[in-house]
Parts: sequence; structure tokens; C-alpha cells
Amino acid sequence: MNKRVLVAMSGGVDSSVTAAILLKQGYEVIGVTFKFWSKQFCGKQKSKSCCSLKDIEDARRVAAKLKIPFYVLSAHKEFEKHIIDYFCKEYSLGRTPNPCIICNDKIKFGLLLEKARKLNAGYVATGHYAQVIFNKRRKEFVLKRAKYRKKDQSYALFGLRQKQLAAILMPMGKLDKLDVRKLALKIGLRVHDKPDSQEICFIWEGNYKDFLRQRNPKAFISGDILDTSGHILGRHKGIASYTIGQREGLGIAKEKPIYVLNIDRKNNAITVGYREQLNKKTLIASRVNWIETNKPAGRIKVKAKIRYRHTRADATIYPLEKNRVKIVFNEPQFAITPGQAVVFYKNEEILGGGWIEETK
Repeated sequence: MNKRVLVAMSGGVDSSVTAAILLKQGYEVIGVTFKFWSKQFCGKQKSKSCCSLKDIEDARRVAAKLKIPFYVLSAHKEFEKHIIDYFCKEYSLGRTPNPCIICNDKIKFGLLLEKARKLNAGYVATGHYAQVIFNKRRKEFVLKRAKYRKKDQSYALFGLRQKQLAAILMPMGKLDKLDVRKLALKIGLRVHDKPDSQEICFIWEGNYKDFLRQRNPKAFISGDILDTSGHILGRHKGIASYTIGQREGLGIAKEKPIYVLNIDRKNNAITVGYREQLNKKTLIASRVNWIETNKPAGRIKVKAKIRYRHTRADATIYPLEKNRVKIVFNEPQFAITPGQAVVFYKNEEILGGGWIEETK
């Protein structure tokens, strides 16, 4: 068995402990950090975002402490193409993107796996809180939720396929965050108390709207704010400034709070209404990925999540043509948002997921 493993080291405590655990288990560990930005942006990253110069140095120090090889690999062209361009395009189309999921698919378990093969490594590993387990009965790999629910990141991994799962190690899936920090302290890693990253990693100055405005000013052309009857209530600041369920920044006084109900890119208009109008039971999702080799042929009952922080809810999936599905929830869900992912669960297992296109 090839026990060489590339560990994606972000400079945080989770990936650092991942490297330490695998080293103790007898793997030949190689630490790798991707640099996602070009020279002109060096040093501009926020302290609470990932991928900064400080993070690279933290990862380098951890690798030195563990006495493992460490490399910094440039990936700014791939990151620009797959993540930033996607992020900007989705907002310009009136959808709300999820760049972390695309980064997992294209970079962490796409580009990193390519690098692993070139270095003759049998595995890649990350600090994700999720579990990859081989099911002997089905003779294939399954993806499960992390035991530590507060940090569970399985939602953002629904795009993984069997070939990827066969080469992925995720030691954090069975651990509690507090235990991870205790282990890091015991090993003597300086990152044992480092805060988790919280910002969008490529938004270094201002906020996401400033970032989008620089790259796509056409997404900030003013247009009409409408009520559900089509009456004009005011003017919006550009569709990229809004997302479904948003309440702030509308500048309209009503007897009750109003929310964004719909974003019409074609007519550059936003429809607003009341909170109860955001409760819907049905959605259509496209580009569906089923992790299990034999995807369902008919309708199935699942638990489904419509965003990362959403509570799983009972639903039924109805297969459609062209890799699409209709999902009907037992109870209405609040602010189902085009551009976000809907992920399907059976007990603790992630069955797959897709991208929300529309609600009904």
C-alpha cells in the first residue's frame, strides 16, 4: 500500500493536527500549502481569512516541528478561474454563490489530487470535519457527518465522487474540536489556540460588494424594487447587493419588515414582500451528484439541507431529466436561495446534492 500522503496545510490547528495524526499512524506525510493570490496581493489578506502570508508561515513552522517536507504551490490562476470568476458571475446573475464548495471540488480535491499523483502519493488529507468510510457490504466509500456536530462540514463535500473518496483521509471526522486543540498543545504546536478563519478568503479589502463592484460594475446598475403585484416601491443599488431573504438595505418603510423575495436579472428588478412569503416547500436542483454508485431510480425520502447553517428537514426527492431533481419538503423552508446547494442525507450518510435553480 502507498502510504505517502499530501496534507493540505492551511496554517490552522485542524490541518496541523491532521498532519501530526497521520505521521503517528505511519504515513509518509508531505505538507502542502496553496498560494491563491498573485504577487500584487501579497500581504493584503485579513487576519481572520485563510491563505494569508501568516498562515503559510504558520504551516511552515508546524511542518518543521513535525519534521516533514513542506511545499508552497502556486494556484492563483486556477483559483481565479474556478473560484473568483464563478463568485462574480453568480452574483451578476442574481444568485448567491457558495465558493467553499467549488473550492473543495476544484482545488482541494481536484488540483491537490493531481499534485498527489505527480508525487506518487496514494492519498490527500485535509482538516475537514467529516468522515470517509469504506462500506464493505456495498464495496464502496461513503461520506458521513462528523461526530462533532458543531463543526460538521459534510454539507460542503457533497460533490465528491468515488475515485476521490478512495484517496481522501479526514482524521478530524472522529474528533471533538476541544480535543484537537488539546492534542495540538500536547504536541507543542503554536497554532493550538489559533482562531478559526471566518472571512471569505479572497476578500482582502472592504466587503464582498466592493470586491464585486471593482470586477463587474454592471451588476450594480440601479433598478426597480417591486411588490408582489408589480408596483414600484423604490430603487435598488444593483442586483449583486442582494440575496433572497435579505431584510437590511432596502430603504423602504412598511408596517411590517420586508424581505427580498425574488431577484429578476433579466429585468434588473427585485421583488420584496413579507417574511411568510419566503416559506416554500418545493425546489428544483440541477447538476446533481450522487456519491453512491447506483443512483436512485425513483423517488426517495431523505433529510435535506438548503444551506450550511440550515437544520436538516424531511423531504422527498423526485428524479427529473438532465441530472435534475425536484425536492418537496414536508414543511415549508425559509428563504430557499438559488445558487446555494441542497444536500441530501440518509441518517448520518451524505447521499449527494445539487445546486438550487428555482423554488415553487
